[in-house]
Amino acid sequence: MAKDNNTTPKKPKFSSWWIYGLIAIFLIGFQFIGGGNLNNTKKTTTSELQEYLRNGDISKILIITNTNQAKVFLTDEALQKAVHKDVSEKPLLPTTGAIPQYILDYGDLQIFQNEITEIKKKENLDTIVEFDKESNYLGDLLLGILPFVLIIGIWIYLMRRMSGGGGGGAGGQIFNIGKSKAKLFDEKTDTRTSFKDVAGLEGAKEEVEEIVEFLRNPDKYTSLGGKIPKGALLVGPPGTGKTLLAKAVAGEAKVPFFSLSGSDFVEMFVGVGASRVRDLFKQAKDKSPAIIFIDEIDAIGRARGKNNFTGSNDERENTLNQLLTEMDGFGTNTNVIVLAATNRADVLDKALMRAGRFDRQIYVDLPDIRERKEIFEVHLRPIKTAETLDLDFLARQTPGFSGADIANVCNEAALIAARKEKKAVGKQDFLDAVDRIIGGLEKKNKIITVGEKKTIAYHEAGHATVSWMLEHAAPLVKVTIVPRGQSLGAAWYLPEERLIVRPEQMNDEMCATLGGRAAEKVIFNQISTGALSDLEKVTKQARAMVTVYGLNDKIGNLTYYDSSGQNEYGFTKPYSEETAQKIDTEISAIIEEQYKRAIDVLEENKDKLIALAERLLEKEVIFKEDLEKIFGKRPFDKHFDGKGQEVTREEAEAEAKEKIEAEAAKKAEVKDTEDDNKENK
Repeated sequence: MAKDNNTTPKKPKFSSWWIYGLIAIFLIGFQFIGGGNLNNTKKTTTSELQEYLRNGDISKILIITNTNQAKVFLTDEALQKAVHKDVSEKPLLPTTGAIPQYILDYGDLQIFQNEITEIKKKENLDTIVEFDKESNYLGDLLLGILPFVLIIGIWIYLMRRMSGGGGGGAGGQIFNIGKSKAKLFDEKTDTRTSFKDVAGLEGAKEEVEEIVEFLRNPDKYTSLGGKIPKGALLVGPPGTGKTLLAKAVAGEAKVPFFSLSGSDFVEMFVGVGASRVRDLFKQAKDKSPAIIFIDEIDAIGRARGKNNFTGSNDERENTLNQLLTEMDGFGTNTNVIVLAATNRADVLDKALMRAGRFDRQIYVDLPDIRERKEIFEVHLRPIKTAETLDLDFLARQTPGFSGADIANVCNEAALIAARKEKKAVGKQDFLDAVDRIIGGLEKKNKIITVGEKKTIAYHEAGHATVSWMLEHAAPLVKVTIVPRGQSLGAAWYLPEERLIVRPEQMNDEMCATLGGRAAEKVIFNQISTGALSDLEKVTKQARAMVTVYGLNDKIGNLTYYDSSGQNEYGFTKPYSEETAQKIDTEISAIIEEQYKRAIDVLEENKDKLIALAERLLEKEVIFKEDLEKIFGKRPFDKHFDGKGQEVTREEAEAEAKEKIEAEAAKKAEVKDTEDDNKENK
């Protein structure tokens, strides 16, 4: 490639600070030179001065009274002596006045003067003794004006910062405080995320893809008289991919994309939030068509006029009012689309949620088993995994996990494999990662007595036994008595993903949860505090059956659930005291019934419970295969195909066999190809 001969080296950029530096160096140098430090003046002592005076070497002594210093001038004859050789040379720089050869600091002036006078009389000397005051005009001037220079310099610096000259960007300075803090994204440099990087979320992805298409090709939709939606609200639990969808929009849209958080509108100054909203929409309209993304919009979009006892929310309400006006008011521009995300849609103002502002509300739910598999495929791209890794198995092992949780599982599995010095991440590493995220870190060094360990083993074996014997309880995957996090033992299950739940299913789940305490009662005839989390879980579940889902005969088809969340702030219950007593009685009756049922199941299978607990004490960790050796095959187990659909056992086994044969054939084909390549070489 030919070089460009016209290119010239860049000249250093001129800065006013260079001038300030040169002036400072000049002043310091002048002060340094003026002090005589570059001349041959040498410091001496009082005793040496007296000796020189007795020898007749001194022609003049100049006493500076205000600095307690004396300057000594030698005679011409003394300068020829070897003892004064160091001070007899000519100065390096030319001077206008006489230069002393010696200088000394005297103590008390009266004593110093008396000593000189006494020596003069004794030796009959004509040495001149003079008194003077020395003034350093430059030093005094610097000391006088330096405070003012510093104050003026700091003032200039602050003014430049406040006016935006000191950096920080729009909105970062005092004069720009009303400016929007939104970041303008460039799809070529700022973000490379595309819709291909978003796994699952087909419905939500389709909606936001259409929004991008609105701005790319508006005529396609407006030719029939339709209007482009003004806004879309992404709602869903944390970690499900709302912000990721917005990043994908920023990467795919060929229009300006403004991104900011709801908290960026909040400031300690009155009127700043509304000013920033105005500035944000002004910038977007200037660059229209454009997209504005407001993350965590509940920071400014909360319902107005609720719990505003002190008036502290006036500024937030003003910001919300301005946002409502900009989104749907006089002078609004249809070429600006607003995307927003929140996981607390129930607290948003109704005026914000209405059509005409956020025309579309896109619910981003937790991924199902098929979507979890796709998410695993995305996050496993940069990870070196074992060839035998089954993504269907991983998807089934992570029910209720969000996309962020799955990303965390993949990262933890890679770290665990690296800790074990493996070359690839295997199935067990992912299981350990799931255990680590759900249960916490293993604490094998935790001190547990023999009796406590036995109680924990029977407690966990009770959970496993009851869940194995009940049809609707979740099938067991693994049981451990190794302390993990705050728990002393744990059992992992593979819950069935249901869209609706029936009372018998909830009863079986509560019964299995109470199996731990029931096992302690059956074996030791006493109970312990180890069932705290179990009791908390079943109490919430029983209360939900009675007060939320209307699944209790005594209370009837009533629900006291408030989807708006305002019941939490009320001072009264939505039911009478008599109903409250009935609710408490029914909750207790449900729990006690399932507890008695768990005891009956364990009494019938006491020998198997003991065998399972002994095996658990021996191995500390047991799996589904260990339970099958003791209990036999579980008759209620369900089987799934590669798409997550429920099939019979025979169909599942046939599919697994076909999968193994296909993998073996593929490996054989690869090997044959490699052999052929070697022969050709």
